[in-house]
Amino acid sequence: MSSKSFDVVVIGSGPGGYVAAIRASQLGLNTAIVERENLGGICLNWGCIPTKALLRSSEIYHQMERAKEYGLSADKIGFDLKEIVKRSRGVAGQMATGVKGLMKKNKITVVNGEASIAKGKVLVKTDKGTEELTAKNTIIATGARARELPGLEADGDLVWTYRHALDPVRMPKKLLVIGSGAIGIEFASFYNTLGAETTVVEVMDRVLPVEDKDISAFAKKQFVKQGMNIMEKAMVKKLDRAKGSVTAHIEVGGKIEKHTFDTVISAVGIVGNVENLGLEEAGIKVDRTHIVTDEYCRTGMDNVYAIGDVAGAPWLAHKASHEGVMVAELIAGEHAHPVKPETIAGCTYCQPQVASVGYTEEKAKELGYEIKVGKFPFVGNGKAVALGEAQGMVKTVFDAKTGELLGAHMVGAEVTELIQGYVIGRTLETTEEELMNTVFPHPTLSEMMHESVLAAYGRAIHI
Repeated sequence: MSSKSFDVVVIGSGPGGYVAAIRASQLGLNTAIVERENLGGICLNWGCIPTKALLRSSEIYHQMERAKEYGLSADKIGFDLKEIVKRSRGVAGQMATGVKGLMKKNKITVVNGEASIAKGKVLVKTDKGTEELTAKNTIIATGARARELPGLEADGDLVWTYRHALDPVRMPKKLLVIGSGAIGIEFASFYNTLGAETTVVEVMDRVLPVEDKDISAFAKKQFVKQGMNIMEKAMVKKLDRAKGSVTAHIEVGGKIEKHTFDTVISAVGIVGNVENLGLEEAGIKVDRTHIVTDEYCRTGMDNVYAIGDVAGAPWLAHKASHEGVMVAELIAGEHAHPVKPETIAGCTYCQPQVASVGYTEEKAKELGYEIKVGKFPFVGNGKAVALGEAQGMVKTVFDAKTGELLGAHMVGAEVTELIQGYVIGRTLETTEEELMNTVFPHPTLSEMMHESVLAAYGRAIHI
């Protein structure tokens, strides 16, 4: 058993872990990172990045099918799923290699193996035995994995998780997606665009249930127009598997309906990777598979922190990265700023895209705010019409008393890029007056952000 001493040992190299390690190294801390699989974690290898590569292919395919709308011609339009997946895996590989380079550049020691914690130490099971790392500070960034419900377990053939959907054994012909959160809807959008007959089952009363109701309703209309079958307030009770097909027993309206598919994607949430870390022995509290922390990501054990998905919602890569930076700065004695969930944007890269930050209209009312709400449609924006992307909406929610921007919600082309403007506004506690007095460039999609603010106060120009 070899032994090495570090100021910081990070367990997990996803967007929380590797960013924490880099920032710690920048601050002069001797840092090691432990990874049991691939540098970059789920995000770079099996999540955020490869899914966006797949969705880019389906987006271009969709645009090729619309060539005539733009005065263009495209003959014999088709796709090769193997090549689409090959490109996606290549993008993931390139990004993971980039993380490896960043570790070397920042002189971070990389240890391959499975870690567990003890007082002041991290024990790593490697191919060569157990390696002991002495750690003044430990950051747990082990992430999460797909939740599997009894009877709906994935087998990689008929029933898939996101991993199987990223590297599919076939192109689905008749697809069932269980769950309409970001993961479910993105895969539904990808496969539906490529021609799969797609059904989405959601147990809540609307698709994309964490989004504002108006945005969910608008998105649903677009999904249905694209040919998706959306079943809300529905639950898959059982899957009967046969050779080449699955019969789903779906409870809807108090009755059981049977539908047959050749492929099922289960996207019913995630669970934290908390097993075999020695958390219970260390006295670290776990609640529903997630490590309990305070606002500075501190656990109940001295000098042990937990960040990212393993520390709970919101389960977003950018939240994990920000927490990683915060914890590294806290350890180094810098002035650290805790992450505020209400200033973190959520993005879903379906067709059309969905993005939001802050409170929904419903949540703002629930919290007791007197509000003003503004809405502006894409069809009123010259750039959106010129792009041929006139289906969408921007919605803003303000505190009627103070003018503070409480929330912003968007559906339509490129809104995942646009939302950052409102994120900055939320962080700076921007008021309606400041947004109204901001000059937005023309012609851009961002002008709709301005118009939505104006609309909240009865001043919209182009609608």
